Amino acid sequence: MISLTNAIKSYPLGKERLVILKGITLTIDAGEFVAIMGPSGSGKSTLMNIIGLLDTLSDGSYTLEGREVGSLKENDQADVRSKRIGFVFQAFNLLPRMDALRQVMQPLLYQGIHRTEAEKRAREALHTVGLSERISHNPNELSGGQQQRVAIARAIVTDPALILADEPTGALDSQTGKEVMGILTNLNKLGKTIVMVTHEPTVAAFAHRTIHIQDGLILTDQS
Repeated sequence: MISLTNAIKSYPLGKERLVILKGITLTIDAGEFVAIMGPSGSGKSTLMNIIGLLDTLSDGSYTLEGREVGSLKENDQADVRSKRIGFVFQAFNLLPRMDALRQVMQPLLYQGIHRTEAEKRAREALHTVGLSERISHNPNELSGGQQQRVAIARAIVTDPALILADEPTGALDSQTGKEVMGILTNLNKLGKTIVMVTHEPTVAAFAHRTIHIQDGLILTDQS
C-alpha cells in the first residue's frame, strides 16, 4: 500500500537547510491500522503530510498502491489525493453554514459526481458513522463528537483506500474520543488502511502497530 524509501524532507533556512525527515524507509500494508507518535518537532506531521500528498519529498521515493506518486505533477497528486486518500483532522474543518449532508457531498461534487448519486452516497456515509438523524444540522448544532463523525463521513464518502487521521481525538473529551476511535476501528475492520498521528498512548493503543518518530528518523516500529 505505502512504501517510502530514504524519504528526506528539508527546507531552506538562510544559507543552510533544515532537515525534517532524515531518510525514512517505511512500508505499510493494505488493511493495517498504524499509529505514528513522537514529540513536537519530531517530523511526524511532516511524514503525515508526505503520505497524504500535502507536501513533497526533497529526496527519496514514495509509492502508493504500487504507483510512484512522490514525483507526480501537482495536478496528478491532487487527483490521487482526492480519490484515494481521506483526511480526518483534529479541528474538523467543517464549513459553518453548511449542513452535514452537504458537507459530506462536497468531495463527490468536486469529482463531478451527479448530485443525486452524491446525496445517496453521502447519506450512506453518514449512516455508517451513526449520524442519519443529524444530516440537516449545521456544525453549530452538533457536538464536537458529532462534528468529527461528519468529518469521518466526508473522508470515507469517496471510498478511499487510505484514511489519514491527524490527532482525531485531540479536541474531544475522553469518552467521545473512544467513540470516534471505535468508528475508525470499525472502518479498519471493513478493510480501510488507517494511518493516525497521535500523542496519546491510549489512542495509539487502538492501532495494531505503533511507529515512534524522533529527530526525523524512526526510533521504534512495534506491532
